[in-house]
This record gives sequence, C-alpha cells and structure tokens, in this order.
Amino acid sequence: MHEASAVEAVVRIVDQEVRRLDAASAGPAGIEGNASTGETRATKVRLVVGEGTGHMEASLVFYFAVLAKGTRAEGAELLVRYVKPRLRCSACDQSFERQRFSFNCPSCGGPGEMTKIGSEFYVDTIDVENGPDPAALSQAV
Repeated sequence: MHEASAVEAVVRIVDQEVRRLDAASAGPAGIEGNASTGETRATKVRLVVGEGTGHMEASLVFYFAVLAKGTRAEGAELLVRYVKPRLRCSACDQSFERQRFSFNCPSCGGPGEMTKIGSEFYVDTIDVENGPDPAALSQAV
C-alpha cells in the first residue's frame, strides 16, 4: 500500500509539469500563433524504480489510474523500468549485482556493501499531446 503515496506524488509532478508546459506554449495573450490548440495532456509517463524500494508494478499502475483522474495525467500509460540493486566490494572496490542469497563479491569473495543504485524512484520522461481545440471542433461540426 506504500505505493499509493508515491504515486500520488508522481501524479502531482506530472500534472504540474504538463500545466507548466501548456502555459509556456500558450505564449503571451493576444499574439496570433501562440495560442495552444487545446489542453495539453500526458499520454505516457515513464518511471524509474529501484527494486530495493519494494514498489510493485501492478500496484503502481493501479494507483496511477485511480489517482490521475481529473488531472492532466488521466488516461496516460504508466511505464515502469526497474533498476537492480548494486553492491560495492569493500575489499576490491568492484561494483556488482547481488547474487541470490549472497552479498559476497563475485571477483574476490569479499563482503559487498549496499549502494544507492537500486533505490531510485523518479519520473524519467513524460510524453504529452495537445487536445483538440474546442473552437475548431465546433466549426467542424
């Protein structure tokens, strides 16, 4: 359930960034050619998640769909890329992925120490698109 608060922060970040982008693309009022063609929305959100966080992809996707409702992230696809934890050997300074049931260095057998790699959790990229301009829709009908 700890995914809910993490995803809430992601939705807030995505919504703020898309709104900021929409405002920046609108340009100064009254200048032709600077008006946005409609409300900008997120279509894909790519997360980088360290396996050490314990966040489950199915839970992240579920909470994203629920918490994004009514925001610029609503309907966007959430894509999760996991990062495996890495350790550093205190004896030979070798960086390595932990083997199952072992924290020992595969090169020298020395004890491995946890690094920050594998504890990431951040929005990597946001794909956006502009929605249809309501004025253009009414003219087309």
